[in-house]
Amino acid sequence: MSKIELNSPAYFTSCAIGGFLACAPTHSGILPLDLVKCRLQVQPGLYSGLFPGIKTIIKNEGLFKIFAGFKPTFIGYGLQGSGKYGFYELFKFKYSEFFGYSNTFIYILASASAEFLADLMLCPFESMKVKIQTTIPPNQISNLYSGLYSGLVPLWFRQIPYTCVKFTSFEKIVELIYSNFLTKPKTDYSKLQQTGVSFLGGYIAGIFCAVCSHPADVMVSLINNQSNKQKGSMIDNVKTIYSKIGFKGLWNGLPVRIVMIGTLTGFQWLIYDSFKVSIGLPTTGA
Repeated sequence: MSKIELNSPAYFTSCAIGGFLACAPTHSGILPLDLVKCRLQVQPGLYSGLFPGIKTIIKNEGLFKIFAGFKPTFIGYGLQGSGKYGFYELFKFKYSEFFGYSNTFIYILASASAEFLADLMLCPFESMKVKIQTTIPPNQISNLYSGLYSGLVPLWFRQIPYTCVKFTSFEKIVELIYSNFLTKPKTDYSKLQQTGVSFLGGYIAGIFCAVCSHPADVMVSLINNQSNKQKGSMIDNVKTIYSKIGFKGLWNGLPVRIVMIGTLTGFQWLIYDSFKVSIGLPTTGA
């Protein structure tokens, strides 16, 4: 295998492939958690908790229903992952060249730019996923393919802060781990140890991501839910929904999402950096 030059077109393409591999299976793998979370956002009190919710769904709808929305999730989040990781590495390099330095500001700017583009690929698949998950029974979905971009702005409000926190906090946490908690430079540790640091940094970053993006996540679920379809603009729909649920309602399902996103983000960074190591590239951060 020929060596891939850092910050070359082959490098950014490899990062995009790694992003697909990191995001498609992880988002699909936590669908049972996501299903309960989305339904609790749309119908608070529907289940008494995460595991009682999964148990109720299996009992009433069958075992395979806990993976409702698998296809749009796998495709949509795979494409989003490609854009998110690939464009992040590209923008981080370009912005560092332009400004002449690389720091927290560059991480935030690069991740926001990458997510803006990545969400254009994710949005229609996210719409289909939420409709499938929150319409009970699913066969009552009136039109799965209508309004596929109606939730794009709330998705940006959810995903751009989410990704800024995800990438920036990951970079800073990994830097902190190597500088304050470990005794040797990063290069002195094995690739296995480095990917372990990536998992830990990703898990902690995921907790921050879940909290900062949760209100917008609730709005995305409610806007895409069939029973909340309203005539009028997206802003009018947001206002109507907020008048019904209030500030407190924006935090429905948060404990489930913290567990879900922490686990998800940790494994994404583990898979992403493991892929980079497997093709001869360094792990991310520090």
